[in-house]
Amino acid sequence: MPIELAVTDQPLRPRKSGTLRSVAALVLREMVTTYGRSPGGYLWAVLEPIAAIALLSFAFSLAFQAPSLGVSFPLFYATAYLPYMLFHDVSLKTATAIRFSKPLLNFSAVSWLDLVLARYALNLFTHLVVGTVVLGGMLLFLETRALPDVPGVLLATAMAAGLALGVGTLNAFLFLAFPVWERIWTILTRPLFIISGVFFLFEDVPAELRDALRYNPLFHATGQMRQAFYQTYDATYVSPVFALAVGAGLLIIGLFLLSRHAEGLVHK
Repeated sequence: MPIELAVTDQPLRPRKSGTLRSVAALVLREMVTTYGRSPGGYLWAVLEPIAAIALLSFAFSLAFQAPSLGVSFPLFYATAYLPYMLFHDVSLKTATAIRFSKPLLNFSAVSWLDLVLARYALNLFTHLVVGTVVLGGMLLFLETRALPDVPGVLLATAMAAGLALGVGTLNAFLFLAFPVWERIWTILTRPLFIISGVFFLFEDVPAELRDALRYNPLFHATGQMRQAFYQTYDATYVSPVFALAVGAGLLIIGLFLLSRHAEGLVHK
């Protein structure tokens, strides 16, 4: 059965609100509902990636004497796993922001844009803290022989964060308009963990497959992060402009669609 989108003569804009105050209040609410009600709270946000990286490091250290870069298995996998998880988790949380807090739209001070921005900001901040703690701890306590390029690390983070915002905003519309798309998206993105460079380098892939990997913007983010941590690694395939442009393009499309249809989809 075709799904009819609510269309009005004029685009529906976000309701006026005290944006900063509304977003700040929503961030505090998200913190309580997401982390405040579970034992351990924010501690689990740090322990989960540490456990995943430790498992990857242990498994691959049994098969290989050294990682493809450097001397530290944990650092090699962390430099790609953390950007991947930032994108995956933040984009998904952003995509479900409106549905998660739909009852709050009954208050005139809250708009759909507030919900999207609040959930994106909180989850991005969480991953920034987790990444800083995990990578900083590795540099302090492990034998990594790495000297990170801070501007390069920030660029890689911005690439992953931009992609997360663009994909999350577009999916915020698609999840409301076509509920089945959420399940389809989950299935389609399962291979993303494998094809985003978490386990391998771009140069390790057969030449005939490299051109296909160039079209995965997240691969550019993980490559940039590794380039920032390993001075001897020159990731010539990385294009920050491509990754940021994809994120910006998806964001514009998502905002346009939400501005026209969000009100009708929320109240249908």
